[in-house]
Amino acid sequence: MLETILFAPLLGFLINGLIQRYRLTKLPIAIIGCGSVLISFVSAFYIFLQFLEDPPSWRLLTTTLFEWIPTLGVDVSLKMDALSILLTLVVTGVGFLIHLYSVHYMEKDSGFGRYFAYLNLFTFSMLLLVLANNLLLLFIGWEGVGLCSYLLIGFWYEDPLKAQAGKKAFLVNRIGDFAFLLGLFLTFQTFGTLNIESLSQWTFGPDHANVITWITLLFFIGACGKSAQIPLYVWLPDAMAGPTPVSALIHAATMVTAGVYMIARLHFLYLQSPLTLSIVAGIGLLTALFSASMAFFQNDIKKVLAYSTISQLGFMFLAMGVGAFVSGIFHLITHAFFKALLFLAAGSVIHALHEEQNIQNMGGLHQRLPLTHVVFLFGTLAILGFPPFSGFFSKDEILWYAFQHHFMVWFLGWLASLMTTYYMVRLFTLVFYRKSSHEGEQHLHEAPPLMALSLIVLALLSAIGGWIGVPHIFHIDHFLNHFLGPVFQTLPESHGTPATEWGLMAWTTLTSLGVAIWTFLSFHTDKAWLTHFKLKFSKLHRLIEQKYYVDEFYHFMLVAPIRNLCIFAWKKIDTLFIDGFFNGLASWATALGLKLSLLQNGNTQTYAIIFMIGVIGILMSLWI
Repeated sequence: MLETILFAPLLGFLINGLIQRYRLTKLPIAIIGCGSVLISFVSAFYIFLQFLEDPPSWRLLTTTLFEWIPTLGVDVSLKMDALSILLTLVVTGVGFLIHLYSVHYMEKDSGFGRYFAYLNLFTFSMLLLVLANNLLLLFIGWEGVGLCSYLLIGFWYEDPLKAQAGKKAFLVNRIGDFAFLLGLFLTFQTFGTLNIESLSQWTFGPDHANVITWITLLFFIGACGKSAQIPLYVWLPDAMAGPTPVSALIHAATMVTAGVYMIARLHFLYLQSPLTLSIVAGIGLLTALFSASMAFFQNDIKKVLAYSTISQLGFMFLAMGVGAFVSGIFHLITHAFFKALLFLAAGSVIHALHEEQNIQNMGGLHQRLPLTHVVFLFGTLAILGFPPFSGFFSKDEILWYAFQHHFMVWFLGWLASLMTTYYMVRLFTLVFYRKSSHEGEQHLHEAPPLMALSLIVLALLSAIGGWIGVPHIFHIDHFLNHFLGPVFQTLPESHGTPATEWGLMAWTTLTSLGVAIWTFLSFHTDKAWLTHFKLKFSKLHRLIEQKYYVDEFYHFMLVAPIRNLCIFAWKKIDTLFIDGFFNGLASWATALGLKLSLLQNGNTQTYAIIFMIGVIGILMSLWI
């Protein structure tokens, strides 16, 4: 069964990759692409139902496909437990809906077959990462999603800017991947194994403390690359160059969640290093705030959602850092629902407006695209954390554990959630409620059936998905705590009173509601404070609008020096010195040959003189 889950998308990739060159009709390509992921989802759901019936100790499936590197004890083995089954359901379930949506969205694209082949390969790589029972196999899946992101972000590679975005994602991720690889080496050197099951049962002593800190920090740097955390987040906003369904897949079901999953999977190592956990929480919190502020003045609908993804990932890392691993996975799941919904709904808007992405050129779409308007509203309410939508339960649970960790951690997390409310309501209002920029157009069309089906299912999941983690104060069992409890062994204890939890929940909800109403009224009436802000704080506005010049800083400090060094090495060392030296030798030999060829003139007297000079030279050398 595990083999079916893993290899069905790989088979879809191979078949579509082979047949797409024969220019077949798009129906068989779509059936193979969508069907392979659906097979994986159905198989995973069957195992999930079995796990629900089994006692916690039985919720484990393992299989070894073959020995890979016997001398290192590395084999190709798969593991399905409570954690990996949830991630598998997210990857295949949300992934299938994105595949289904893509059938119509990409139907006019000449690269239809190549697109679905890449989507299937992306899904396979993420499943390999999730199901791997050793770190080396996990790393192969880790690299696989990186490769697929490059292929899909730069899918329209004929456009130099889109191709450049793919390269940027690939290169930035290589920095994190190098750190991850060093972590693998250090893990094997220290423990002599890369098997996750063996590592989880290891008895760690005080002598392991320092090395575990280094291992976990190296792995965390890798996670910062894949999951777009400071300072390696810069690739994700540019990843919007790819097709919109690709953005949904990267941001919701694959890749960016890989870092969060990796820390959850290796939680037993992170629990041995409080320093690393503090760094994880700090980076997550800083990323949540920093990226939320950068979304304030973005006008590209997809880039607003991209920065929101970075911010929401920051919340997940905050949860991991305070030891609330279940809460982090909970938010990963709910985020997959509402972020996939928001991206696909944004795709519906872009599709209807003939590829327009600037929200300043939109408006008045709530009547002309009613279905898209409703589902986008569901996604917005979910990401804002309004009850009873999914984000309410997962976000508030993270803030609750942050409050128990330290008041300031909770305060900054709450501030980040208010910032989320501002930029998401601004986005929603400008797209759907401000005065229309398309009143004269009669050709705006709602999402076709396949796209609409994906949107409706994701909207329902965004509305009710949070009920798998209802807080204890509602006197309902927390399903995820019970289901994932055996995986994480120790869950953070709740030290606050129910009254405190109720109070914090009410405060965050009411303040978010207040910001939402104020933002909606401001932008709906075109009397937003933004105009006054621009005039009074023009330098600050420009700083935020230009994303704090981080890309420019990286270009000045890293990209330009490395490029100049490479140009110097090419022009001075390679061309002038190395090529010049060997080309000079060749030129010297050629010139000498030409000079000597003058002696070959056919005159016997000349030959005799040269011969005598040679004989005299030899005799003199012998005499001396």
